[in-house]
Amino acid sequence: MTSAVYGTGVPLTVVLDLLEEVYGPQSPPGITDPWEQVLLENVVYLAGDDRRLRAFELLRARVGTYPTALLASDLAELAEVTGLGIRAGVQAARLQAAAREVTAHFAGDLSMLASMPLAEARRALRRFPAVGEPAADRILLQAGLHAVPALDSNGVRVLVRLGQVREAPNYAATYRSAIAVLREALPAERTPLLRAYLLLRAHGRGLCRRSSPACAACPLANRCRHALTSGMMGGC
Repeated sequence: MTSAVYGTGVPLTVVLDLLEEVYGPQSPPGITDPWEQVLLENVVYLAGDDRRLRAFELLRARVGTYPTALLASDLAELAEVTGLGIRAGVQAARLQAAAREVTAHFAGDLSMLASMPLAEARRALRRFPAVGEPAADRILLQAGLHAVPALDSNGVRVLVRLGQVREAPNYAATYRSAIAVLREALPAERTPLLRAYLLLRAHGRGLCRRSSPACAACPLANRCRHALTSGMMGGC
C-alpha cells in the first residue's frame, strides 16, 4: 500500500522502519484495559506520563479502580490523588462521573465495545470525560477492541512536518487527515497500527518535538518537507 502525500513522498512504512532503527521496537502500553485507560485520561490534568501513571497507581492503591469503589469514595479522598496534577477537584468529580457512566450504560464493563460497530464504539467512549476522538481511537486500539488507526498530537505533528499530511485550520481536521494516511498505508491490524502510534509518538516526543526539534540528528533528514522548505537539511 502507499499513502497519498504532498511532500517528499516517502512511504510511511519506510518512515516507520527508519524510526525504529533510532528508537528501537517500542514497548506496548502497560495499561490496556479500556476502563483503566479512561481513568488514566482523567486522573490528573495536564501532566506528563510519569506523573499520570504515578497518580493512577495511587488511585489503584488508595481507592481502587472499580466503578463501585470510585462512587463509594468522597471527593476529598479522590482529590488527594488527582492533586498530583492541577484542578484536583474537577478531576476528582470527573472520575466519579466516569464511574457513573460506565455503570449506567456498560454495567461496568467496556469490553462490550468490541461487539459494537466502530462508529458506535467511538461515540460510546466519547461520552466519558476527557475522551475526545483521538483518545477514543487510542483506547480502542490499545485495548485490542478495534483495529483502528490512532495518533496523539506528537504523531500528528511528525506526519505534518514530513509532508504526509496537510495541516488544516483546526486540529480535528488535521487529525482525521493523518488517520486517513495511516488507514491507507497500513493493514487494518492491531500490531502494525500500534507500532505506528508508538514510533510516531516517540519521534514527536524525542527528536521532532514541538519546539526546538533536534533536526540535525533526525533520521529523516533529506526526506522531510519541513527540513527541505526551511533549509534545515540536517533533519526534520
